[in-house]
Amino acid sequence: MDRWLGAALDYIPRWLDFQMQASQQPGCMIAIAYRDKVVLERAFGAANLLTGEQLTPRHRFRVASHSKSFTAAGIMRLREMKKLRLDDPAGQYVDGLHRQVAQATITQLLSHTAGLIRDGDDAGQFLDRRPYYNAQELAADLSKPPIIAPGSRMKYSNHGYGLIGMIIETITGEPYHAWIQREIIDAAGLTETAPDMPLRRGTPFACGHSGRILLGRRVVIPGDNPTHAIAPAGGFVSTAADIARFFAQLSPNARKSVLSTASRREMSRRHWRNPMTAPEQHYGLGTISGSLDGWDWFGHSGGLQGYISRTCVYPAQDLTVCVLTNAVDGWAHPWVDGIANILQAFAREGAPTRKVQGWNGRWWSLWTALDLVPIGNKVLALAPGLLAPMTNAPELAITTRTAGRLANAPGFGSHGEPVRCKRTKSGRITALQIAGTKHLPADKLAREIAARYDRPKKRRRKTRRARAT
Repeated sequence: MDRWLGAALDYIPRWLDFQMQASQQPGCMIAIAYRDKVVLERAFGAANLLTGEQLTPRHRFRVASHSKSFTAAGIMRLREMKKLRLDDPAGQYVDGLHRQVAQATITQLLSHTAGLIRDGDDAGQFLDRRPYYNAQELAADLSKPPIIAPGSRMKYSNHGYGLIGMIIETITGEPYHAWIQREIIDAAGLTETAPDMPLRRGTPFACGHSGRILLGRRVVIPGDNPTHAIAPAGGFVSTAADIARFFAQLSPNARKSVLSTASRREMSRRHWRNPMTAPEQHYGLGTISGSLDGWDWFGHSGGLQGYISRTCVYPAQDLTVCVLTNAVDGWAHPWVDGIANILQAFAREGAPTRKVQGWNGRWWSLWTALDLVPIGNKVLALAPGLLAPMTNAPELAITTRTAGRLANAPGFGSHGEPVRCKRTKSGRITALQIAGTKHLPADKLAREIAARYDRPKKRRRKTRRARAT
């Protein structure tokens, strides 16, 4: 592992811990894989706000539409076994479909271009107003015509992946859950993943949570409901580490995988553009893809009641990032991009040199926190509350053990002004001054603020008591 990556992995949990506090999310789990090895996994917050159970990396999450990537991998495995062709029509394997639905190819189903209804005439299963569709209910919806002409554009459909599950069952002669568990999950070496609920008794599980706006507080969403026939589209349960391991195996560069290189390339390449999205995204066969500041990525995202998740593989960098959150307003999407922002900066600048590596830590002023992050031959003074913390962060040029200057800062900053710090004999920084602003450790500043701003309240209370007597 390159030194720059180790330095980035050291800062990412500190940034995300601040993000968790600022956003007041219930819980978050992250994992980062380098090639085929998980090099960072961490959990923050609570698995259940009602009980106060602390979240750990072993807690399972509903990973929702990440399920589609597993299902697509199952289809590609059957293709490698010469059990099907991607241009086979769905009606070749499943009876009772509407004539136009029966003509939809497996490729169209996998790429969301079969024109099918998204979630059926009653999508209450995604709102906990009804159970998820069973096989008979799904078949009834699939006996109706497509919503739009197949092959005309990308149109997401969970029902389409439910149909893919039915195709897998016909070809294998087994229930979808049993076959996908053995041939994809177990074959990939995943030990914390299941295609649906329920889990084995005693398995740690992170409950979902509502947003705060409607009730002024979050309520717990159990999240333990089985998805039945919709499991191939959204039923999977896993950890961030297992998801990162699996998606790392889908990279065309992976050294070991359940699929051939050709299958992985076909899954991850850009088949159809996702209309009306910015920045631009594409859909492949069970994967979403795009670019972020020059890094191409593919992966998937997921949303089930109480959970938001996202995973990105950066093939050229051999990196995979997975973020799972357990709230309907979870910040998984911006946090994956924020982690990429940190990784990109360290990949560009390199690990910190010996000269600057002692300039680090979190410091506070009345306005916000400031993180000193040594990188390459300089130090960034960045705001951990930003979603892209490394972008436009002021740069410190270090001249001595206790002094430097703002060598590069935005026009509204203090460009060119001095930077000073105080250190103990062991080298620990105890106070920091950037330009004219003194920054303190959190506990010292908290006491200072309380002493300054709580005092008038105490005086008012004393005055009221004096008047009452």
